Amino acid sequence: MAFATGPCMCHPTLRMPYTADHVCQMVQRVYSGRVVFHDGVGMVAPGVRVHCVGGHSRGLQVVEVETEHGPLCLASDATHYYENFLNGKPFPIVADLQGMLDGFTTLRRLAGGSADRVIPGHDPLVTEYFPRLDNVDFAWRLDVGPNGTVTG
Repeated sequence: MAFATGPCMCHPTLRMPYTADHVCQMVQRVYSGRVVFHDGVGMVAPGVRVHCVGGHSRGLQVVEVETEHGPLCLASDATHYYENFLNGKPFPIVADLQGMLDGFTTLRRLAGGSADRVIPGHDPLVTEYFPRLDNVDFAWRLDVGPNGTVTG
């Protein structure tokens, strides 16, 4: 919230991923008591934790999920694509370069050491690597691991 409402938003490149309407909606949720802030690591529900990582924006969190098939890391914008964390190639919009690079190591650790269990936030390859959920066109079974092997 501090990042999305602070002086960084005076720079068009850093402001680009946000809309004023979305930020205002979030502020309204803070004031209505619907937001819980976590500093570092926080438990969202049993088996679901958020972890603060640096990089794309300040305060960025990734989600660690315990599944029957092992840990899974929902990376969100900590790695937009597989190639970002597999090749140490940062996404071009970044508030903290060292934080992003350090975050790549955290992603793999939260996923039990396996690149196969890291889910990038925007990579269309996720839809090729993971099986569809009951043959539905818009849902995939991330918990069972990929059909193929993610390299790295």
